[in-house]
Amino acid sequence: MTHKAQNITIKNKKAFFEYEILETFVAGIQLVGTEIKSIRSSKVSLVDSYCQFQMGELYVKNMHISEYDFGNINNHEAKRDRKLLLQKRELGKLVKKLKESGLTIVPLKLFIIERGLAKLEIALAKGKKVYDKRETLKEKDSKRDMDRAMKH
Repeated sequence: MTHKAQNITIKNKKAFFEYEILETFVAGIQLVGTEIKSIRSSKVSLVDSYCQFQMGELYVKNMHISEYDFGNINNHEAKRDRKLLLQKRELGKLVKKLKESGLTIVPLKLFIIERGLAKLEIALAKGKKVYDKRETLKEKDSKRDMDRAMKH
């Protein structure tokens, strides 16, 4: 069965504001039943989601995939923990980095590849301080002002 490529990308804009992104990885997600159908109809929220290790496996927590509209009694639970699929080498690297410093793993974006599989881009990130967030806002404002000036 062939899938036509869908341009579905759900971004976690809050993550770019709250964290300094150090390194990114692309992970597969272990989904059940109707979850992929909800993802294809863009009914996903990455806000407040995060990644955490449990017994050597990496899970994304608090990612909200709405129940499928046409689902039945077998519909999925919206905020269940979902296992992320990464190579052992990448998992080892993440575990090591998390132990040595106060870093965290945050989901950046969810997308569907040409083969119809859902992938989650995750990042090793460091929380920004309040002044860093102010700096980010200043940069954004000045870029917007420059763009406006260029148009007029």
